[in-house]
Amino acid sequence: MALAAPPNPQSIFAPLSYPQPVNAYHSGSGAPGPLAWKNKADYTIHVTIDPATHSLSGTEVLTYTNNSPDTLSSLWVQLDQNMYAPESRASFAAPQWLRHHTSGLCLDAVMSVSSDGKDVPVISTVSDTRLQVVLQTPLAPKGGSTKLKISWHYPIPGEWGGRTAYSHNNTGEVFEIAQFYPRMAVYDDVRGWDTEPYLGQEFYLDYGDIDYSVTVPKNFLVVGSGALVNPQDVLTETERARLAQAARSESRVMIRTAEDLALAAQHPTQATQTWHFSMVNTRDVAFVASPALLWDAAKLDLPAQDGKENQPRLAMSVYPIESVGKEKWDRSTEYVKHAIEYFSQKWFPYPWPNAINVGGHGAAMEYPGIVFDGKKDAGAELFWVATHELGHDWFPMIVGSNERRSAFMDEGFNTFIDAYASDHFNKGEFAPKQDVEFAPKTGNPADDIVPVLQDPAAPSLMTEADLIPEKYRHSITYFKGAYGLKLLREQILGPERFDHAFRRYIALWAYKHPTPSDFFRVMESEGGENLSWFWRGWYFNNWAPDYALGAVASVKNDPAQSTVVHVLNKGWLPLPVVLAVTWVDGSSTRITIPTETWYQKNEVSLILPGRQAIRSAILDPDHVIPDINRNDNSFVAKTRKEIQALPEDGILVPVGATTAGISGE
Repeated sequence: MALAAPPNPQSIFAPLSYPQPVNAYHSGSGAPGPLAWKNKADYTIHVTIDPATHSLSGTEVLTYTNNSPDTLSSLWVQLDQNMYAPESRASFAAPQWLRHHTSGLCLDAVMSVSSDGKDVPVISTVSDTRLQVVLQTPLAPKGGSTKLKISWHYPIPGEWGGRTAYSHNNTGEVFEIAQFYPRMAVYDDVRGWDTEPYLGQEFYLDYGDIDYSVTVPKNFLVVGSGALVNPQDVLTETERARLAQAARSESRVMIRTAEDLALAAQHPTQATQTWHFSMVNTRDVAFVASPALLWDAAKLDLPAQDGKENQPRLAMSVYPIESVGKEKWDRSTEYVKHAIEYFSQKWFPYPWPNAINVGGHGAAMEYPGIVFDGKKDAGAELFWVATHELGHDWFPMIVGSNERRSAFMDEGFNTFIDAYASDHFNKGEFAPKQDVEFAPKTGNPADDIVPVLQDPAAPSLMTEADLIPEKYRHSITYFKGAYGLKLLREQILGPERFDHAFRRYIALWAYKHPTPSDFFRVMESEGGENLSWFWRGWYFNNWAPDYALGAVASVKNDPAQSTVVHVLNKGWLPLPVVLAVTWVDGSSTRITIPTETWYQKNEVSLILPGRQAIRSAILDPDHVIPDINRNDNSFVAKTRKEIQALPEDGILVPVGATTAGISGE
């Protein structure tokens, strides 16, 4: 919140101790340290969906590699489906989301796989959404590996399940399946096992290779994360030919049409087939299965992957017939193609074979390579939500931050890159971004964020995801998180320095687990600035800028002898601010007052060399910083006042330099 007390430079600019100390795993530059490590989780998964009972059953072999320097006596596995059980912690923590329940996930067996391939019973304990497996032989450090074999089943929740559910359409049901298999918890250098219970917020996962198969009725289409391994077994010759055509096409090609759906419906419902997918170096997979989905695709113009020069990479969309329309899902693949190509060019190359947008019940949820959006989305809303969910492929799917604890590194970073994607797409067709995630009232973040900064109950960006009230989830985590990066890019570092530093951060921490401290250090080291005042004010607190114009007058009532403009700092976040001055003949200048101006004082006197009388002066004329009180930012000359002498701390400003900085005394 904005502080009522006058700003104290000694507090604003005091040294800041970051939460994560520098050590052998996290360097002072923000890069991974010389002894940095991460563990690896590989999966081979087989699941079957029974549409008649709306249930999923599966088996998996989980291969876990311990690259840490520690010996592990047990393993922790996440069982997200237990969130839906009546007595889950989530049902108490977030009852507004869980008004219906399932029996949760039922473990049929948990076994350890011995070196000779035999299944060995293990001691395991289920605790809410976590499973602890006690190892008979502790897992050795620095490369020790073990295998678990797990079988399970669970009822698939209805639309109230949110992120993973089945829903009804005119031509059949759609199963949006995510968080469907037991997934390894993360063991890291910050906390050891990170075993936060799943309360319906976000995830924290390790990377590995996932091979998964989905058995469904033969009339179903399955589209999922990664590459389809057996198209010859599950697609018609016509569909395979259309996919080959799409791999050469800049515009969408229909892969499965309404006529194809009608033909597929003729298959006997008791017949099944298995779809086989593979995804390398990913933290997760998800898929959609349904007899009711149309399917289109177009090529992704991306650099060839190493060793996979001939493998097509596609932007895809699947959606029900009722979503068809020229401003509806007919344009979805156009949006997918733009998002993946733009983010790849601007920040970091997209690594996976395909990118898929699913028109479902409206979860607006992301998984690696596939996102679940709303079948009723259209126009700007569809563009914004598709771009946002696909942007999560960078944060946190590529840069694997702990989004349960540091939500701004997930939603905030993603919303930031989304805002520029809106500006870039089709000459700004859907710009500026103005939705629940960013600048919702006017489209100008500098104005729309002010009520948030003035709200004494608003949490800080450093608050853990599960502790942020729903009222503030979008305004803080998304909006404030994104706008902070825009301020850093456009007002503090400038695009050139910021873009270099931000790309460096992504490259350093791709497929790893950065902390907020790593991000802060990278941006300082690569950006070339001490930003502790900004992190303290914007991230650890909800401080805001508040500037005011004081007296504006000619020396000795003679404009030819110069004019003095007094500027006051009344806020605790001293962002650089522009002072725009216009003289009586209409000529003007702009002066950027940098943050360093306020290191030891809260008032500065700027001396403009004499020429003629000033007609007007205004602070932040373009509304680009979130000044919480603009009523005292302007001066319009009415009468002349006489000043007998220049102030002792006056700063002489060169006139005519439109971006002149103020430094020195």
